[in-house]
Amino acid sequence: MRKKTLHQAAGLTWTMFARDPQRSSQVIDTNEYLIIAPDNVVMMDPGGTEIFPPVVAAVSEVIAVDRVKTFVCSHQDPDIMSSLPLWMGLCPGARVLMPWLWTGFVAHFGHEYAARFVPVPDEGTTIPLGGGLKDLVLVPAHYCHSSGNFSLYDPNARILFTGDIGAALLPEGSEELVVADFASHVKYMEGFHRRWMPSNEAKNQWVARVRKLDVKTLCPQHGAVMEGPDVARFLDWLEGLQVGGALEAGRAAGASRR
Repeated sequence: MRKKTLHQAAGLTWTMFARDPQRSSQVIDTNEYLIIAPDNVVMMDPGGTEIFPPVVAAVSEVIAVDRVKTFVCSHQDPDIMSSLPLWMGLCPGARVLMPWLWTGFVAHFGHEYAARFVPVPDEGTTIPLGGGLKDLVLVPAHYCHSSGNFSLYDPNARILFTGDIGAALLPEGSEELVVADFASHVKYMEGFHRRWMPSNEAKNQWVARVRKLDVKTLCPQHGAVMEGPDVARFLDWLEGLQVGGALEAGRAAGASRR
């Protein structure tokens, strides 16, 4: 599994883990992100059971795994954290932040760890890092694509973890970790967003919310990271995109039966 340091300064490090060469082609590719700070080690959407061995091996090359104190589940999908019981066994002191809406569903991955769940209210919450650093902020991203969903913003590194927003389904064998040509990259995002994002109003509210943040790096759970001017390019592109594609298919099917 490839690793990339996205930020390292003032006692704060962001590391990206991606492109496991041993991953089955039947399993969707995912990115995992680790934040190391003075008083907290945070991991976002650490992945499904199928990719747990390479992810934990890669993390262990950066830090002792049992130092992870906080896991963040942006929403409920199995590629987010079906590996919950395995991580909880390795990190006995860790807690798991997730949307309040999904606690009872995520508990199906390991109900014996539900006492360590921290339900996040719809308006979001903050996560302290210590060492004089500003807190992480969980930013509402409801209905993008999940009805209970959050992005995570780090005002110190100016990084926004977006979960499935900004996701790209890259070709098999692609090793691109950072978008090199946004115009060429769009084709890998378009179909995913048209189908998986159900609400134009919801995604445009998210865009408006993100425009108020100072973001230099946008980190999705699938695909490649967007940096610098590509962040604004992505927001413009997403705002203009019509989503909820299955609705059009449903209308067409209904019309053909009349």
